[in-house]
Amino acid sequence: MEIRLPETTGDLAQDEEWFELTIDGKTGRIAFHDYSATFSIPGLYERLFYDMLKCDSPRQVCELLGGQLASEGREPGELRVLDVGAGNGIVGEELRELDVREVVGVDIIEEAAGAAERDRPGVYDDYHVLDLTEIPEPTREELCASEFNCMTSVAALGFGDIPPEAFAAAYNLLQPGSMVGFSLKDEMVSGEDSSGFSRLVDAAIAGRALDVKVEHRYRHRLNTKGEPLYYIAMIAQKRRDLPLLN
Repeated sequence: MEIRLPETTGDLAQDEEWFELTIDGKTGRIAFHDYSATFSIPGLYERLFYDMLKCDSPRQVCELLGGQLASEGREPGELRVLDVGAGNGIVGEELRELDVREVVGVDIIEEAAGAAERDRPGVYDDYHVLDLTEIPEPTREELCASEFNCMTSVAALGFGDIPPEAFAAAYNLLQPGSMVGFSLKDEMVSGEDSSGFSRLVDAAIAGRALDVKVEHRYRHRLNTKGEPLYYIAMIAQKRRDLPLLN
């Protein structure tokens, strides 16, 4: 397996980045956000995003979550976590290393669930392939019965991957007082984007639905030109449900 990043003098947007993959003498171009293709090939996701592009988001968010728990005198073992945009389980693995005992994954991509079972069997207590904006009633009842008191969504928000409506729907499954750990591209927090997350987060904070405990800017990963991409990680507490955006 050989991965080649493009040699380009142009500026590719984060959701326009791509790479070339050669396997058994056959070469094809794959978009970074074509997760179905990436997850279907064992080892490709980690090789590209973690080995070559130095992704650090799972560690950053989970360390902040662990630090906030410690500052409140709470134990990770008391958390029942809903991991939204779970992918192949890297965040779930980080949560287990914190000694979180119950983790349920959710992703809209069937290949993500298969990759999690293949790459990290047993990390999740359950894994749902699900469009969070259209949760079937039996599944909603099952998720609510889990009484989640924590949600994570790491480097999965925006760019059409998880829209604000899906984030709000997952958030509204949590018990009041639950912890929330998530990360967003810095422009999505500063209001310089059109994804709707800036508006959602601002409204949640202003309306006291979300109480931010920790906010930290960090290098998410490198882009195809070797330049840093910055994200904002937040650890917050749910006060009440979020309004669903129109």
